Amino acid sequence: MSPESPPGARTRRRRAKAVVALAVVSLGASAVASVPAAAQQPIGVGPVPITFHMKDDNGKWFDSGLNLFGDQSLAVAEMPRLGTLGGLTTGGELTSLLNSDLVGAAGNLLQNVVGQVPVLGSLGSQLWKALNLDSTLSAVQSIGKSNPRAAPAATKAAGLLGQFAQGLSALPADKPVNLNSLPVGLDLQGALNDLAQFAIKGPPVTVNFVIDPKESTGARDPMGLIAPEGAEGFPYDMPGGAFFGQRSIQLTEPGLYAFTDMVTPYMLGAVVVDDPLTIGLDFGKASMVNSRNLVVPTNSDIVNRLVNTFFNITNPNNWQQFKPDSENSFDAIQPPVPILQYDAAGNPVLIPNLDAYFNKKFSYPKTLSKGNQPPATPGVGEVWVDTEVEEWAEKKAVGSATKVNVTNWTVDRKIGAPSINMNNPHNMWTDKDYKYLYQTEWFSNKVDVFDRETGQFIRSTQVGQNPAHVMTETGSDKLVIGINAGNEIVELAPGATSVLRKITVSPTGEIRHPHAHWTSADGKTVVTPNVRTNNASVIDMPTGTVRTEKTGQFPIASSMAPDSSKFYTADFLGESITCVSLAQDACADNGQKVHSKTIDLWANYSPQDGPKSGAPFGGLMIQLPVSPDGKAMLGANVLSQTITVVDPRTDKVVKDLPCSAGCHGINFGAKKGGGYYAYVSNKFANVMQIIDVDPNGDGNLDDAKVAGQLTLDPTATTKMDGSIAGKAGYGGQGVLPVPLVYNGWAQQNQGSWRSQLTCRQLDPIGKSTC
Repeated sequence: MSPESPPGARTRRRRAKAVVALAVVSLGASAVASVPAAAQQPIGVGPVPITFHMKDDNGKWFDSGLNLFGDQSLAVAEMPRLGTLGGLTTGGELTSLLNSDLVGAAGNLLQNVVGQVPVLGSLGSQLWKALNLDSTLSAVQSIGKSNPRAAPAATKAAGLLGQFAQGLSALPADKPVNLNSLPVGLDLQGALNDLAQFAIKGPPVTVNFVIDPKESTGARDPMGLIAPEGAEGFPYDMPGGAFFGQRSIQLTEPGLYAFTDMVTPYMLGAVVVDDPLTIGLDFGKASMVNSRNLVVPTNSDIVNRLVNTFFNITNPNNWQQFKPDSENSFDAIQPPVPILQYDAAGNPVLIPNLDAYFNKKFSYPKTLSKGNQPPATPGVGEVWVDTEVEEWAEKKAVGSATKVNVTNWTVDRKIGAPSINMNNPHNMWTDKDYKYLYQTEWFSNKVDVFDRETGQFIRSTQVGQNPAHVMTETGSDKLVIGINAGNEIVELAPGATSVLRKITVSPTGEIRHPHAHWTSADGKTVVTPNVRTNNASVIDMPTGTVRTEKTGQFPIASSMAPDSSKFYTADFLGESITCVSLAQDACADNGQKVHSKTIDLWANYSPQDGPKSGAPFGGLMIQLPVSPDGKAMLGANVLSQTITVVDPRTDKVVKDLPCSAGCHGINFGAKKGGGYYAYVSNKFANVMQIIDVDPNGDGNLDDAKVAGQLTLDPTATTKMDGSIAGKAGYGGQGVLPVPLVYNGWAQQNQGSWRSQLTCRQLDPIGKSTC
């Protein structure tokens, strides 16, 4: 179901990247007449709206109806101007704007590259086209023809376009160009500005979001992530919560727009609204980023880092493929297009080729380490990972639950559940006797029950739209499930045989979208992070009463200290962790106990200039469990591809560790002989990491390390209930180590599990001497 490269595309791609995907020549003003007639036609095909069909299929979560270098979540529109046509760009115009027709033409120039990026004028015959000057010329000539008074300005601009191409010919292809540093650049901008007076902006570009139950079994709630400064109605946050149907917004300014889904925020879509009277595709002068109320120049680290992340998530060809027994080269595909940004001083900056620029900025290609590197010391029991985007031949929906035997580090079983078309399995838990595997279907409305040992399906229970996480209450063994697209948690009888009650997380009635909740060690308190309202609901389970605590922006996951004295939320867009006390003040703030505290993940990060070298940096954090003994907390960061190590005793960041693309889920399991391993899942890489937060057991987190990693692809001995058709090992989200070792659950361990655990693992924070 995911888009794949056509045969030979990868080979052509490697050659093209070596030559920066540019076929280049210097053109003077006289060369304008030689531009093909097709390039002299108005850009666009009319004021056609952009329509995103939000789907369940891999890589089509925001399906624009286009396929741009394997990416189906991007659309390009021309801003309407008098004398030009605007709206969704398709066909030949789109091919030209994105330079997808230049890749093969550059392949024969490989021999010209000798360990360095070539200058723009050294590679051949198509600099004019590669910089989209043909598209700009088309708009210039169209305006000149439609308005006789504009003809002199159009003639001047056309001549300067040729001089501009010649002026760039000696510059490297991967370096941004300050257009104000080029005399012809200033003259060209002035000429284009003069011409713009005769071609005022027309109506806005319409974007439709369509959520059709035939395409998406889960409800969706699109919101804005990035928009040009001054764009009306930003940040886009549509009232009413998740829905099925269609909603529309208007894009009023040229520049970069990006969107996500509040229910499933790894789903991304983007639109570039290009002003036809500028050089390159417009990102705008400044971007409003829906994180910390940022307004930053478009040539800033945070904008480019988010764009790079966008292409690595939305294009399945960019997902990291680890090989079990050898290192592997990973080379991300970015469109080889010219981008117009602005720097902190307000200067227009042309990135001649986005692919080349990102190669340099983000150090592509990268070497992926050997996928299978098991720790020397085994774990106890097993760990289940939701490989949520695996594609199975016997069903339409994607996803499976993957079991790893951590005593010998083998992929033991996969449950794809074709018989029930299990849809995007997201998070798991188990009962106190370890008989059942409880599995949520995130894109559906059910929780499934499987026999943990055999993988056999037992039952499904409907709970509400888009159930995300599941945990049990200690003692009673009842299930608690958060209804992500709704406004409640649902309590089920043991074994998930029936729904006992539903408790709203919103006593004031607003839609909150609770996501990754946590249940206290005594089973009496549940905390839900509410992504839509930037707060958390604290629910007293015996009475069903709810109080609300403030968090950072878009809290997406929660955890608790093992003594249930405080809880934490991962503030996905706040770039922070919030600590909140559940009773008396328990959060640590420079030696004092306070009710709440914000832990800044960007203390060592400048949105303009990037992260401080060698210092911890986290961004877009998701799951963040506290270790069963309360000595460590780990948080998985999507943006920075790091795992933040926090000391809950001081509520301070200690260090960070590397993870893989889309690192998402973490949970702690028992390490043989004592201590704990944390298992880290990655949505867009086929591996999990194994973290040892305290290898020598001295309580100091300075030596926390990645102890190993394991590919999640099936092997010849993996038991399966179907066959994988694609994306094997990918989509790592929920993580469930068995036996359960968190305080409250650890004490319930009986039988064979009990004998394999140490005294302290059976009673993580007990006062007795072990």
